[in-house]
Amino acid sequence: MPEISRFLGVIIRMYYRDHAPPHFHAEYGEYEITVDIATGVVAGRFPRRALKFVLEWYEMNKEALFRDWELAEQRKPLEPIQPLE
Repeated sequence: MPEISRFLGVIIRMYYRDHAPPHFHAEYGEYEITVDIATGVVAGRFPRRALKFVLEWYEMNKEALFRDWELAEQRKPLEPIQPLE
């Protein structure tokens, strides 16, 4: 699963053969969530502070996330996305 960003202990990934709707996976230690790119709906458990960082990063990068989703559907290399600073 390609890593597209990493910041503050959070790893953001997308699978090439993943199911719709467009989404990304975020990992923080033993926690994992998925975030729907269109709606921002979160599935899974995450520490509150790390979730805040992921959602802030998501809001700043929706367009890039949709581009990477399209690349993943075409089985093309994904583009890295700037980390949250």
